[in-house]
Amino acid sequence: MKKATLIHSEISYVIAKMGHYDAITICDAGLPIPSNVQRIDLAVTQGIPSFMDTLKAIASEMEIESVELAEEFQKASPDLHETVTDYIALLAKLRRKKITTTYSSYEKFKKHTKQSLAIIRTGECTPYANITLKSGVVF
Repeated sequence: MKKATLIHSEISYVIAKMGHYDAITICDAGLPIPSNVQRIDLAVTQGIPSFMDTLKAIASEMEIESVELAEEFQKASPDLHETVTDYIALLAKLRRKKITTTYSSYEKFKKHTKQSLAIIRTGECTPYANITLKSGVVF
């Protein structure tokens, strides 16, 4: 049995095959998922699993170089937005690597998800609780 924070086999596999600049998206329960992208559906019920729990588990195993958020996230859900950006800043500090955060309109964000290797759907029901994580390198 795998001994790590992240034990979900499909997510671990996606992370293991990622190269530099490859992306995965973690989304709320409502983000439309393009048919050409692998869907990993974790949603059980409203709020389970949460967006932050899922982000933390994935970040425990993934080298993150940059993230993309929707511009609307900050105004529509300021508390969760602050939690996410504080967490990304903490990761950067702990890893001693810069993690760039970019924003795009929600419409552009949705288009960009077509480039993700996988989209991981949570039970989160907070508006615009979506993030795309782009892979860095460990060396």
